[in-house]
Amino acid sequence: MTADTLYEAAALGLKLLRDHGWASPIGPATRLEVRVSHPAITHEVTVLQLRKWSESTAVTPEERVRKDRVRTILA
Repeated sequence: MTADTLYEAAALGLKLLRDHGWASPIGPATRLEVRVSHPAITHEVTVLQLRKWSESTAVTPEERVRKDRVRTILA
């Protein structure tokens, strides 16, 4: 699965976990680990950070589109 941003990748992963019941209840402090293949790197973001970012004010139209995409995934 691919995503344009860390937050989009985290939202897609969270949606998969919820849709397929692979995890117990997921709370705001749940840490999501996102691994990038190339260059190899791992990031962590909590569900709360993901929600706060998606709900925060966008600075540019491009950022607004990204935040809208993440909110749609999380809905």
